[in-house]
Amino acid sequence: MKRFFLPFVLMAVAFCIQAQNPLGALLPMPNKISLSDATADLNLGHISVFQSNLLDTSPVIKEFKLILNKRLNHNPLTIAKSGAKIVINIDTILKGQEHYTIKTDKNSLIISGASEAALFRAMQTLDQILLGDAVRTTKKCIAQLFIDDSPRYERRILMLDPARNFLPVEDVKRYINEMAKYKFNVLQLHLTDNEGWRFQVKSHPELTSNGKFYSHDDLKDLIKYAEERFIEIVPELDIPGHTIGILNIHPEFACTFTDSVAIKKAGGAGGMLCASQSGVYNLYKDIIKEVAEVFPSKYIHLGGDEAVLERNWGICDLDRKLMKELGYSKPADLMNYFFERMLSFVRNQGKHPILWCELDNIYMPANDYLFPYPKDVVLVTWRMGLTPKCQELTSASGHTLIMAPGEYAYFDYPQYKNDFPEFNNWGMPMTTLQKAYELDPGTNANIQGVMGTLWGEAIPDINRASYMTYPRALALAEAGWSQMRSRNWNSFKERLIPVLGDMLSRGVSYRAPFEIYR
Repeated sequence: MKRFFLPFVLMAVAFCIQAQNPLGALLPMPNKISLSDATADLNLGHISVFQSNLLDTSPVIKEFKLILNKRLNHNPLTIAKSGAKIVINIDTILKGQEHYTIKTDKNSLIISGASEAALFRAMQTLDQILLGDAVRTTKKCIAQLFIDDSPRYERRILMLDPARNFLPVEDVKRYINEMAKYKFNVLQLHLTDNEGWRFQVKSHPELTSNGKFYSHDDLKDLIKYAEERFIEIVPELDIPGHTIGILNIHPEFACTFTDSVAIKKAGGAGGMLCASQSGVYNLYKDIIKEVAEVFPSKYIHLGGDEAVLERNWGICDLDRKLMKELGYSKPADLMNYFFERMLSFVRNQGKHPILWCELDNIYMPANDYLFPYPKDVVLVTWRMGLTPKCQELTSASGHTLIMAPGEYAYFDYPQYKNDFPEFNNWGMPMTTLQKAYELDPGTNANIQGVMGTLWGEAIPDINRASYMTYPRALALAEAGWSQMRSRNWNSFKERLIPVLGDMLSRGVSYRAPFEIYR
């Protein structure tokens, strides 16, 4: 029992030691900070009016009031048109969608942002200043400082996988709450896989006839909730592999083997959608249309990973015939035909396609893409060891790239020796907190952002999802937001202490990283 509580005791002691530090709980670290030498603080507890050019119904105003209530037990009651000591304004002079500034002196607190999203990110920084500077905060004060901040990368993504183990809407909302605090701005939902189909398709109700799923209304509620925290939700429908879930409902769309040798070769291969059947495309045209109607995101992710091509399309009677007609020499060539048709459905809905980046080998040496990806496809690098090659190829081809390298950003992997997951573990490698922090996504202009992936085979509920996500997602948050000059492992460890304590006070499950405090 003593061992179990030791990390929390150490965290509490360390927090008490550094409890007057306005920078002590900043995660991710802002990119430009100046602390004043002045000793006089601004007393927020004496201010009952604030000024803003936002509507009083703005999520930013709601968040501001919640923060002051939580940290100071104080809440400004009214919004003034001018002359208040607290100012929260959109400032169009600021460049960059999430660019914000925070300035305090002994008389005023001025928070400016290029957009409401920027101001919402500023509120998270304000909250962390008050958390880390506990001595001042107890007195309802804030130190004099100036922060000028904007993200290194446009998109900072976490991925949940309710296809494998369904996660109720209210639990996903809890997950979104935590994401928002650390400036993540995209949640990707992996909605279909071998284990389940979780998206209601009204034109094809049979798809959700035998399992839990999200209705259109469920998803619209979730999307609205996320939008209030300036988080975009991107849907993922994985094709042509990872499709046993749909093939269980529509077995007629699977690859066809009539030759006994071919059947034996197929063996236990992951079943795939048959590339040559028109019904497959008719079905997905309907599905993608409804997905586009529900999700306002401009992106739809169509997977494209881990397709067992040789043991499906390579021996399927119909697909081999199609390959011959098209003059293709290998099954991977059929990916051109398959995705040319599927991606057209995405484009026709005014959306942009995303695919996992697959190369011509799943290990190095790899030389090229698995097939020539269309120029408008956003690619996500994920396979361990292949990210440098993906970076090289996308830099040359001009494809936009999202960084989710398995060795740094796969949060379903164990965090420490003999740690979870204790079931459905296929021999996963380990991704420690320090390893996650070491990710430098790179300076290539085509890199759009970072993504932490949480595949759901061993994630039975939201508490396990949070446990596997945190604190590694805090490391990823800093990799996605902060410039390398603003990042430091030893500083991160110190700033982590009060942040984890705060998460504990909210009842958020996470793994205590005891090993980094030894």
